[in-house]
Amino acid sequence: MNKKISLWDLFFTFARIGVLTFGGGYAMIPMLERELVDKHGWTTNEELMDYYAVGQCTPGVIAVNTATFVGHKLAGNIGGIVASLGVVFPSFVIISVIAKILTNFADNQFVKSAFAGIRVCVCVLIFNSVVKLYKKAVVDKVTFAIFLCVIVLSFFLGISPVIFVIISAILGVVN
Repeated sequence: MNKKISLWDLFFTFARIGVLTFGGGYAMIPMLERELVDKHGWTTNEELMDYYAVGQCTPGVIAVNTATFVGHKLAGNIGGIVASLGVVFPSFVIISVIAKILTNFADNQFVKSAFAGIRVCVCVLIFNSVVKLYKKAVVDKVTFAIFLCVIVLSFFLGISPVIFVIISAILGVVN
């Protein structure tokens, strides 16, 4: 990367991502790719996939973890902090306003129905992100075997996802 990144640019890019995407971290994936890879060229698709993977293994929300990784890559510790603040700031404002209003209308049937519809939409957004991640992550027989084993075992066993991530990483290295 040749040019210096403005911290304001970093903050407002992640704030735009935070305000324009709904449904959590996985629903943000297409927007993160558009902004960070396509528009700004701040990272590659491969790096972004790595950030998602590491973000799953670390405490916190995947969108914040990804913002921290990208911000740190671009502008060190302060970049990580600024990008993280940028991605959470819109949610903080929106949730604060909604919480104030919602407490007065939580039992309203219209509000309950609206949230039921929103939940369905969020499921579709997450599903689309999973399909996109699958296409980029499952690239050969070994990665397909890892994928299949993790799906089957996670369905039947009640073990921590961290165990699956660690074993998958080891299998990826051994491969």
